[in-house]
Amino acid sequence: MVHPLRAGDPAEGDVVVLSPAGRRTRLAATLVVLALLLAGTLWGTDAHFPFGPFKMYSTRADNDAPVVSTRVVGVTSDGREVRLSGGEVGLRRAEFEGQLPRLVGDPSLLVLLADTYAEHHPGGPELVEVQVVQRRFELVDGEATGAWTDRVLVEQELEVGP
Repeated sequence: MVHPLRAGDPAEGDVVVLSPAGRRTRLAATLVVLALLLAGTLWGTDAHFPFGPFKMYSTRADNDAPVVSTRVVGVTSDGREVRLSGGEVGLRRAEFEGQLPRLVGDPSLLVLLADTYAEHHPGGPELVEVQVVQRRFELVDGEATGAWTDRVLVEQELEVGP
């Protein structure tokens, strides 16, 4: 059997009635948020999150547009590539790609990646250069053609110790 709440029962909360000024404030805040969402939807970019749309979910790529994959490699003195991306230096791909403009603007930041690699792989090969490489995979009608091209986006020579 369910008992109705008695007056003064601690489970019964006091009802708070908003004043007219409080209602106007809440209405104004709601209108501002809705206006920001509308403006972000129409003119926003991913950088305007949470008010801008995530383009990766709201658009689709052209079936004939190349797919771009970015990677970071260390180069040894004999020209071999050593992978530095993919968690080798504690930086996930999305985090790294978000920093590309900074790296292009200041390539010396790539030295930090080489230093981190050396700390995590003390017996690994000595690196003489770090490169950010973008590989473009060609598509035709949404299918990979097998053709690809690499472009070095930014590079930084390293000081090689004695």
